Amino acid sequence: MGTLRRTLLPACDRFLQERTWVLNITPKSVEWHQQSLCWLATDSPTQDDLTTLVLRMRQAGLAASSVNCRGRSINAFLHWRGLDVRMPKLKEECYVPATYTPKQVSEIVRWKTCTAPQRRLRLLLMVLFDTGTRLDEVLSLHVSDVNMDDLLLTVMGKGRKGRTIPFSIELRRALSPAIIGRTPGEFLFSTQRGGKLSARNVLRDTKALCGQLGFEAPKRSMHATRHTFATEYLRRGGSLLHLQKMLGHTSLAMVRRYAHLAVADLQRVHNQLSPLSLLP
Repeated sequence: MGTLRRTLLPACDRFLQERTWVLNITPKSVEWHQQSLCWLATDSPTQDDLTTLVLRMRQAGLAASSVNCRGRSINAFLHWRGLDVRMPKLKEECYVPATYTPKQVSEIVRWKTCTAPQRRLRLLLMVLFDTGTRLDEVLSLHVSDVNMDDLLLTVMGKGRKGRTIPFSIELRRALSPAIIGRTPGEFLFSTQRGGKLSARNVLRDTKALCGQLGFEAPKRSMHATRHTFATEYLRRGGSLLHLQKMLGHTSLAMVRRYAHLAVADLQRVHNQLSPLSLLP
């Protein structure tokens, strides 16, 4: 199959142009397709070619989940080409998504801030913990997207799909000082010059804050806030259907990846529901 290409094959480029200009996919989706389709050495691969491609990806160090991620883009291209071949789907490793503990969340919320950037970071993390939104969704919020009267955020999710999410009274109290006197078109969390904050800088500052508070940031530190929200939502009796709508997923299967329960929770439920526990 050769080495990873730096440019797209003509058919791949045409596919991407249609996705960009006809289907109006987001810039992140464009980048995903570009990175995935560069693995193809031919625009008309055989099934053996695709199996070899999977082997090559694995030998290059890609995890099974990453191979499957690239495969979804490549299979979309193959379907568009009208070819009756597909990238094999690998069995992915099972893992428990990383979360912040309730104590860690409390320490972040009660953090004694001194500067404007510190107050901005704490408020941003509070929004993430309170709503389960993605980092880019929060960084893209404008002041006009916050409905303080009805306690609702309007965010733009993946695939340019908007959704409205409730937030707590506690978050409204924290948001009020950050909104008073602001114009509707401003970013809710902005740089000193009014631009959009960098996700890389937010990640850096969050890891530094966790270290300052005496604990190590979880893996995938920013997405772990989303895992934390999903887990705590279910622990407190929230339904999978409502959680699906809040997280912006199209299927319950996707929600179950976020909404895992801790072993202690499973043990407590088992002790309550086991027939043996009902014996006199």
